[in-house]
Amino acid sequence: MRGRLLLACCVALAGCARGERTLTVCADPNNLPFSNRAGEGFENRLARLMADSLGAKLRYVWWAQRRGYVRNTLGERKCDLWPGVASGVEMVATTRPYYRSSYMFVTRADKPLAGLTLDDPRLRSLRLGVQLVGDDAMNTPPSHALARRGLTGNVTGYMLYGDYRRPNPPAAIVEAVEKGDVDVGLVWGPLAGYFARTSPVPLRLERVTPWLDDARWPMVYEISMGVRKDDPALMRRVETALARNRDRVHAILAEYGVPLVDGS
Repeated sequence: MRGRLLLACCVALAGCARGERTLTVCADPNNLPFSNRAGEGFENRLARLMADSLGAKLRYVWWAQRRGYVRNTLGERKCDLWPGVASGVEMVATTRPYYRSSYMFVTRADKPLAGLTLDDPRLRSLRLGVQLVGDDAMNTPPSHALARRGLTGNVTGYMLYGDYRRPNPPAAIVEAVEKGDVDVGLVWGPLAGYFARTSPVPLRLERVTPWLDDARWPMVYEISMGVRKDDPALMRRVETALARNRDRVHAILAEYGVPLVDGS
C-alpha cells in the first residue's frame, strides 16, 4: 500500500514538472497565413510542432505585428519564441533558417503577363500594386526597386499592416489583382502563395527577378525563428527540433502554398 502511494506521488510530481515547462510564443492574432488566434496559420502549426518536440505546453502572447512588436514581446520577456523572422536581424537571436522564399509577381492567369521581370518594359504601362510599410526608409524591397526604375506614377501602395479591423489585412493586395484593380501585385511569397490558392479566379505566381540588384533590398529572404539573445540554450533546442522535423516543417509550408527557393 505504501509503495503504491509513493508511486502515485511520483507520477503526480512528474506531471506537475511537465506542466511547468511552457513554450511561450509571440504571434499576431489576425495575420493569415502566418498566424491567428484560432491557430489556423502555418506559424501556429510550427509553434505546436516545436512545443511538442520540446515536451512543453504551448502558450501564446498575442500582439499585432506593428512597429514595436519585438520591444513589446521578446524585449519585455513576455515570450520565448518568435516564429517567422528574417534570419540575422539584429534585435533577436535567430536560428538557422528553416525556409527561404521570394517576393512574387501576382497576375491573373487570364492576362498575357507571364515572364515579367523588374526590367520588363511592360511594367511602365501596367497598374502595379506594391506592399508598403510606412516611411520610405522602411519600405519593402519591391517598392525600392520600382522607385529606382522611375516606376512610381502607376503604382498603388497597399499597407503591409493594412486595416486591422478586417480579417487578414495583408490579403488586400492579392484581392486587388483578383478584382482587376491592379494588373500586377508584387507580394511577399507566403502571402502570395496562400491567397492565390484561395482566390476565386486563377492567379499566376512568378518570382520577382532580378532578385538582387541592390544588396540592401534583396527579393529573397531566409526565415528563422527568433529567441531572446540571453537564451542560447533555447535556441539550441529549437534548432535541434527544426532539424529533427525538417520534413514535417516543409510539409506544413507546402500545405499553405509557401513558395520555396532552392537552398531552403
